[in-house]
Amino acid sequence: MNKLNLQDKITTSNGDKASSASNGVKKTTKTKMLKGKVVSDKMDKTVVVAVEDFVKHPKYGKFMVRTKKYKAHDPENKSKVGATVFIKEVRPISKDKCYEVIYK
Repeated sequence: MNKLNLQDKITTSNGDKASSASNGVKKTTKTKMLKGKVVSDKMDKTVVVAVEDFVKHPKYGKFMVRTKKYKAHDPENKSKVGATVFIKEVRPISKDKCYEVIYK
């Protein structure tokens, strides 16, 4: 009985179940935004963005730069190599692309 009541109060992001009027809890997700540099623009409507992260080593305490590459959707082919861009997480567009370039 307790599990049933708890399930009734949970709301999903698409609004399948209504939240209880007393607590008004809503499940929201924050989209991930990253800033990086374009390292490749040879693909059509796709760029490779290198994102640098400054992290502390868990054991030794030394700070180091970690670089990760993301493939991002660039629908207008505006971004060129060397440009600094913002990318945001979106639904999967292909096997490797889950980010989209934000134009400002």
